[in-house]
Amino acid sequence: FMPGKQVGMSGTCYPDRLINSLPSAYLYAANNPSEATIAKRRSYSATVSYLTPPAENAGLYKGLKELKELISSYQGLRENEGRGPAIVNSIVSTSYTCNLDKDIDLPNLETYDAASDTPEARDDIVGKVYAQIMQIESRLLPCGLHTVGVPPTAEEAIATLVNIAQLDRPEDKIEGLPRVIAASVGRDVNDVYRGNNNGVLADVELNTKIVEASRAAVRALVAQSTDSTGRVKEVKNMFDEMGSFFGGLVGAKKPWTQAIIDAGFPKVEEERLSPVINYLEFCLKQVVADNELGGIMELLNGEFLMPAPGGDPIRNPDVLPTGRNMHALDPSAIPTTAAVEVSEAVVRKLLEKLKDENDGAFPESIAFTLWGTDNIKTYGESLAQVLALVGVRPVADSLGRVNKVELIPLEELGRPRVDVVVSCSGVFRDLFINQMNLLDRGIKMAAEADEPLEQNFVRKHALEQAEELNVSLREAACRVFSNSAGSYSANVGLAIENGGWEDESQLQDQFLTRKGFAFNADKPGMMEQQADLFKSALKNVDVTFQNLDSSEISITDVSHYYDSDPTKVVQSLRDDKKKPMSLMADTTTANAQVRTLAETVRLDARTKLLNPKFYEGMLSTGYEGVREIQKRLRNTMGWSATAGEVDNFVFEDANDTFINDPEMQQRLLDTNPNAFRDMVTTFLEANGRGYWDTSEENIERLQELYAEVEDRIEGI
Repeated sequence: FMPGKQVGMSGTCYPDRLINSLPSAYLYAANNPSEATIAKRRSYSATVSYLTPPAENAGLYKGLKELKELISSYQGLRENEGRGPAIVNSIVSTSYTCNLDKDIDLPNLETYDAASDTPEARDDIVGKVYAQIMQIESRLLPCGLHTVGVPPTAEEAIATLVNIAQLDRPEDKIEGLPRVIAASVGRDVNDVYRGNNNGVLADVELNTKIVEASRAAVRALVAQSTDSTGRVKEVKNMFDEMGSFFGGLVGAKKPWTQAIIDAGFPKVEEERLSPVINYLEFCLKQVVADNELGGIMELLNGEFLMPAPGGDPIRNPDVLPTGRNMHALDPSAIPTTAAVEVSEAVVRKLLEKLKDENDGAFPESIAFTLWGTDNIKTYGESLAQVLALVGVRPVADSLGRVNKVELIPLEELGRPRVDVVVSCSGVFRDLFINQMNLLDRGIKMAAEADEPLEQNFVRKHALEQAEELNVSLREAACRVFSNSAGSYSANVGLAIENGGWEDESQLQDQFLTRKGFAFNADKPGMMEQQADLFKSALKNVDVTFQNLDSSEISITDVSHYYDSDPTKVVQSLRDDKKKPMSLMADTTTANAQVRTLAETVRLDARTKLLNPKFYEGMLSTGYEGVREIQKRLRNTMGWSATAGEVDNFVFEDANDTFINDPEMQQRLLDTNPNAFRDMVTTFLEANGRGYWDTSEENIERLQELYAEVEDRIEGI
């Protein structure tokens, strides 16, 4: 990521001058093919992939665990007019204690009495709380760090396979386990998801049962191949197969079918389960394959290392086994047909949410962030979302290359064309320059369409900007921006990590300066600085939007997400100084959802930073684990700086967990004093910059602690 050309290095490019003729062997995470591709292009690296950390469900703790127990009690006593309402009152009270009132509408704690409410209204409250805590409990959580050359245990493999089993794979004629299980009770799983998301108690309960049945089936499958040490054996032997054969003759069910029946779905069809179970058996062998150290040795010995795709192993299990030379995909083949279908569903949910929040009115402009890795993993889903909002359809040729776009007629679209402002990461610019061309052509096609302005916000804003900036309509319709060639990121994250920024306006100016280079299909191969056009487009934005496509890397795991978030930038540019709504699309599971940024930050904090399962898993890895905890606290503060969407309780609860607990404080200090000092600094900085309101007692304790840690590091 040093100065120089994006591809085809010359002697004047820093990467070429530094690497010279030195062989470059690079160990790279399997889920990051975009940066691995940059390493190949700019430093001639051979990349060996390694697994991401083992993942499991986040689980519940403290008040959240108590809430689930209360809901379980209510399910058994809901018809009891004496105890049922009392339990609902406890659920409401505990929900406030857990700050769930920030996520769902709860009745007033002071005045509400469930005894005077209807059974339907009580069910509605409990359903919404239940849906929220199940969302927290079932979220995938990377636990600890991956050790190269150590394959996952059977338990760790189960967590991965459960998530692989969730997804339908129509191209392979494979239905996901949840769909097959839901069909056995006469329900479509998408309807169950919809009811679950709306807090319908019956659907939340059914969705929970389906998730538990899926896990039980996968556990039964893996148990067949697990040895006494908790590791997966190579394959089932012939006698296992023979036993299965004779069992079938006497009418015995397969272990996974029986597990689903025992979980409450007696009518599940074994034959319909076969395709997904066969696929999971194949995936299990790939997940536990031990190939990483072998791959490293092959590379160091100068031998040929087998190539393999990189990406999300849950969406694309062909990424496994790791220990191979990672590559990305054919950029001209995205967005794929499947990605376009998924993106249309996400855009529909996005616009529905925005209409509900805005009295039925559509947003006029949405600011998008496009990432290289995300589009490789999803085969162009977020790219397709931008085109869908504008009302443009990508068209593939006979070889599957997407090199054309066509305008969808307004009659077919059924809504106005929504304007977009697209900020592309430096990696996206390097890998998908042709897709930037596609976006630019599609947006300009919409701007030039002779349509009513109230039905075409792209044209409306482009005409206004053309007049304001005294440029042509096509130039005013430039909406695809990135860094200059050879430059990466807004460096906002770097400033926040170092603490070297005066105020938020400095961060905003940095974003506008570094990200204000426009792509123009009429001038191919050039990225021109168009700061005025960038500002003019951003000041019309009503909503900022990003995608989360993988549970492995979330919004507080890395600084990239807030580094490119323009929420407060837009607020400073808008004439009314109103902060735009910030939304995130979460497609990490089969049940894709659109949440506000604040909801996503809370979910991330509850499942990671504040979750004992997460921080204990990190602490078990020693020195580096403390640094990982501190990094997430710093990244959480980053969202306060760029978007102002972090609730006070997140910092307060983190302070209670890591600072106010003397035993935890000592563990952190002993394990990694430098990272602990950074943690104390982050808390003090969050308070000093107005992001965390807390007691004087807490601040004094932090100041004293900082002096103590400094003395310890200095050896005083």
